[in-house]
Amino acid sequence: MDLLNTLVDKGLRRELPSREEALAVLATSDDELLDVVAAAGKVRRQWFGRRVKLNYLVNLKSGLCPEDCSYCSQRLGSTAGILKYTWLKPDEASQAAAAGVAGGAKRVCLVASGRGPTDRDVDRVGKTIEAIKEQNEGVEVCACLGLLSDGQAERLREAGADAYNHNLNTSEGTYGEITTTHTYADRVDTVQKAHAAGLSACSGLIAGMGESDEDLVDVVYALRELDPDSVPVNFLIPFEGTPLAKEWNLTPQRCLRILAMVRFVCPDVEVRIAGGREVHLRSMQPLALHLANSIFLGDYLTSEGQAGKADLDMIADAGFEVEGAGTTTLPEHRADALAATGGGCGSHAKTEAGAGGGCGSHAKTEAGAGGGCGSHAEAGAGGGCGSHAEAGAGGAGGGCGPCGGPAPEAGDPTTEPVAEVPNARTDLVAVRRRGAGTDLAPNA
Repeated sequence: MDLLNTLVDKGLRRELPSREEALAVLATSDDELLDVVAAAGKVRRQWFGRRVKLNYLVNLKSGLCPEDCSYCSQRLGSTAGILKYTWLKPDEASQAAAAGVAGGAKRVCLVASGRGPTDRDVDRVGKTIEAIKEQNEGVEVCACLGLLSDGQAERLREAGADAYNHNLNTSEGTYGEITTTHTYADRVDTVQKAHAAGLSACSGLIAGMGESDEDLVDVVYALRELDPDSVPVNFLIPFEGTPLAKEWNLTPQRCLRILAMVRFVCPDVEVRIAGGREVHLRSMQPLALHLANSIFLGDYLTSEGQAGKADLDMIADAGFEVEGAGTTTLPEHRADALAATGGGCGSHAKTEAGAGGGCGSHAKTEAGAGGGCGSHAEAGAGGGCGSHAEAGAGGAGGGCGPCGGPAPEAGDPTTEPVAEVPNARTDLVAVRRRGAGTDLAPNA
């Protein structure tokens, strides 16, 4: 296809595709899907080889958020049966983080529900970052705490944070349809504050909320303009008990097209598959590794992911390798630019030489945003986060399947069938019942 040849050439040159070209990727047919994946895979390999970076989420404070983000299981008015608890103590968070690091994670994403941190919260998270870094040499730490006030990003960086996640989630034009308690501009402002403080910025999106192709392209182009180092892509998990519980709009093929479009628009950026990959990509997850170079290991914020060992086996079986602690994630030109700002994730050599970086191997970003942290789930991303819990990384409103998780409890609101939506896979949504906030061992 002439389109794909053009997009590969542009991706190898870091040239921005046209909006029409980005939309054309989303409009390709199933017959063309493997060609799309192969083309975007060339761009991914140019900048990241066959490495896969592992990130690990720790939900510092779960539920009871005053914000009304309609995708999020931790939102105001949510009846999703998630874990609810206040701040983990620094030693508890450090213990949770150690499980992820032991599983191969290079970055730990610290996420907390809420509109944004108070100065006291920033101090609390700062102590948590110090505890994690004392126990885990060389680990990167990304914070995802919601909207930042003036000076808070600088204080987090002084405490040792390497990155900050805050997902845009969706296009500016439709943002008011999913959240009313803060604005799209508020989110952009927080990403810019992180940048200005020398933190590695992480910001992504949530797909599957009923948005159009144009909305997806709008948010990805907005992210390219903000220039984060990491873009977590979250796929909405429609938790029962949230306003978007009936939005089952994604197929594995659609998810792959979205990831390919993000890779073409953001060729040299860490693209992370965040919340929802197990639910929506399902058996096609390995194909997505040809598009994204980063994933979350284990569980998300409020939902369960597939077993950590299954993640590692999937990476190896697909012919990829887990990125080591001594490897710089970002391409040299981006890593150098970040180090020049005094930012958090240069290579070991740069850090030792005093070039300013804070974390050994430039490696991750988010939660995401999606939140990421991710967006909902990652955010963020998306997981990540935001003022609630995205997942940027992922997990607050989304996250994952039951693989490796306990059997759903009878009467659990997230397991009720959605009969009027034929493609609904509520059987793949399991509320997290282990790890942070519980007495059970984490999935890592």
